[in-house]
Amino acid sequence: MSTTIGSFIAGGIAACGAVTVTHSFETVKIRLQLQGELQAKSDAPKLYRGVLHGVKVIYQNEGMKGLLRGLSCAYIYQMTLNGCRLGFYDPIRTHVNSFVLDRDFAHASDPRVKQYQNLPINIFSGATSGILGAAAGSPFFLVKTRLQSYSPFLPVGTQHKYRNAWDGLSQIYQGEGIRGLYRGVGPAMVRTGFGSSVQLPTYFLAKRRLVSWFDMPDGAPLHLLSSAASGVVVCIVMHPPDTVMSRMYNQTGNLYSGAFDCLFRTVKTEGILAVYKGFFAHLARILPHTILTLSLAEQTMKLMRRFEERALGIPDKLKVA
Repeated sequence: MSTTIGSFIAGGIAACGAVTVTHSFETVKIRLQLQGELQAKSDAPKLYRGVLHGVKVIYQNEGMKGLLRGLSCAYIYQMTLNGCRLGFYDPIRTHVNSFVLDRDFAHASDPRVKQYQNLPINIFSGATSGILGAAAGSPFFLVKTRLQSYSPFLPVGTQHKYRNAWDGLSQIYQGEGIRGLYRGVGPAMVRTGFGSSVQLPTYFLAKRRLVSWFDMPDGAPLHLLSSAASGVVVCIVMHPPDTVMSRMYNQTGNLYSGAFDCLFRTVKTEGILAVYKGFFAHLARILPHTILTLSLAEQTMKLMRRFEERALGIPDKLKVA
């Protein structure tokens, strides 16, 4: 068992470790999504022809600095998003379980309530925790997207020249106010809600199935396989709203009036498969990211549990799953 605070910290630390490894693929994914924006397929230039080609040309022209643009923002966003996602998931789940089973929230810490598994409740809990994290971290994801899309050599989409993350936040706030910092928060919440609704439920479902079908012991192989299954499902579900979000974040002025306008115009101009632009770059990022996040979270939560028990002396009755 781990406290909610422990889960929050574990989720944030694990996500930062994961994003360090996968950030370059996120840069390629964003540029692929913005490439040929609102242009017919036959007219759109192909500066980046795929995952490996994207990594190659960015590295050749901009070095590691180009691949790692926006990394500081990514750390803050991941701490916020995954801290909320992993920190609030189980408290939300157990409280909803308590309401469903006992018609009140007072039994959330009961063992039978914690052990109760219901797929719709798990999906709701995952989506809700993810939406909370996405809303809290949206300004940092906005600046991260704009930093990653910027290239002095092979530009795609609207270009925003910020010296660093804080300069980006400052420029947006001075020019557009708080509303500007939360531009695109709607698609971000939908995107993360979609991903979060399946990430943890799929992870725990895969984990239970691997244990029951193959009698796998709790350990790194079980965590890796469960995380891999979760990562594939997350990428399939999350990529279309992710493409909309990237374009909404990167726009200047009012190129799109809203998320549905962006989706409609993208599909109308570029075809239905345009919403899956950069899918393999996204998969290359999210698969190791999910594996590292969830596997590291398992290990970090164990360390947090030991710290709580030995240093803080937190009794069992104050802990939640």
